[in-house]
Amino acid sequence: MSDDSNMLFAKGEYNKSYEQYFIGKSYLNFLSKEQVFVANVTFEPACRNNWHIHNADEGGGQILICTHGEGWYQEWGKEARSLKVGDVVNIPAGVKHWHGAKKDSWFSHLAIEVPAKNGSNTWLEPVTDEEYLKLHG
Repeated sequence: MSDDSNMLFAKGEYNKSYEQYFIGKSYLNFLSKEQVFVANVTFEPACRNNWHIHNADEGGGQILICTHGEGWYQEWGKEARSLKVGDVVNIPAGVKHWHGAKKDSWFSHLAIEVPAKNGSNTWLEPVTDEEYLKLHG
């Protein structure tokens, strides 16, 4: 279990509501549900979310600010990007992507939902073990 004492934000509760969209366990700590939605998302080692798309008629997308450990971010058709504390990822609406922890590290990021007109998420297929393990050599 990750030691919350060295994390910028508390890990939060087990993410039961979205567990069907993750391989491994994730935790969710809602920091703001007003004006702009902000959550601290924590992934256990090797946990990652499914491929997904943030949809919007206008605006939308998501910003990730990495706050603990090491992780991955990948857009469909592109190489995965290694993430560490302090990295920022801007994800435009309509971009298929996934993010999660490296296999040997807990990982946390702030997830900031960019305000959107008719915003929604489309959850897609899991990132397979074969795809994921290729990132680790």
